[in-house]
Amino acid sequence: MAGVITLESMLVSKPGVKGGRLCLRGTGIPVHNVAGYYRMGHTAEEMASENPHLAPGLFHAAVAFYLANKAEIDAEIDAEIALEEELAARSPHRWHPADGA
Repeated sequence: MAGVITLESMLVSKPGVKGGRLCLRGTGIPVHNVAGYYRMGHTAEEMASENPHLAPGLFHAAVAFYLANKAEIDAEIDAEIALEEELAARSPHRWHPADGA
């Protein structure tokens, strides 16, 4: 099928870029970031509207990948959050992820 875009073509991984994690093609946005926003209740449409220079399909592809691999990605995100909290607890006078900017 000529002109058909596949999900695989919308998400890419390159060694040395974002730790080799899958990203939205043409961006440095990891699927894990999109998954994190999705977990917080944001829709693919909302994420796309916040990034009007990117094709909405990129966010839909990332959400589809996340949902297809939810258990694994959730475990990785939860482990990253736990590590951030552990590091913040070790450095009480430093910036904490929950504090924001």
